[in-house]
Amino acid sequence: MRSNQKDKKKSPRSAEEKKYLRTRLNTIEGQIKGISRMVDEDKHCDDILIQLSAVSKSIKSLSADILKGYFSDYVIKDIKNNKIEVIDDIMELNR
Repeated sequence: MRSNQKDKKKSPRSAEEKKYLRTRLNTIEGQIKGISRMVDEDKHCDDILIQLSAVSKSIKSLSADILKGYFSDYVIKDIKNNKIEVIDDIMELNR
């Protein structure tokens, strides 16, 4: 996204969407706290790596859900309305 517009943009979400995202984020937060405890308790590396992999998959899944919403709510509409600068915004997501 262009830096001068980043702070102005918002993505209104329904209460249901927020609840879903918050639940997913709370799960990820719990996973990370669990990994931290595992380190403190000197758990074996392979056990920690398994949990790190689970967190990574959770984050990727949540990212995919948010990206799907972004495309369906904004990108498609912008392209249909010939607002091709949305392509620049998409390219910024990959940096």
